[in-house]
Amino acid sequence: MKLVLAIVSNDDSSSVQAGLTNEGYFVTKLSTTGGFLKAGNTTFLIGTEDSEIDKIIKIIEKYSQKRKTVLPSSMPTTTYAGAPISGGPSLVEVTVGGATVFVLNVERFEKM
Repeated sequence: MKLVLAIVSNDDSSSVQAGLTNEGYFVTKLSTTGGFLKAGNTTFLIGTEDSEIDKIIKIIEKYSQKRKTVLPSSMPTTTYAGAPISGGPSLVEVTVGGATVFVLNVERFEKM
């Protein structure tokens, strides 16, 4: 028995959930917040048999899209002798979205 923890963007959470439930998987959905961008995420908890892991990961991958976005940089763009020189706000392109998936062994599972 395994527990899949899948962290996906809120933008993709409805599609991921629909993809999983349409294939007969039971999911628990938690609202979470990422630490790096402070953006809203959704974490899915899925208990399943070992043989289903690859299929679940493919479903998550299918519905979790990576995107590019532009964010203001909090880092100074230039330094002089170790001291920051303000060059005004700069923008940085980052990739967001996709999914982070953890697969954990489950010692015991009971559904009551």
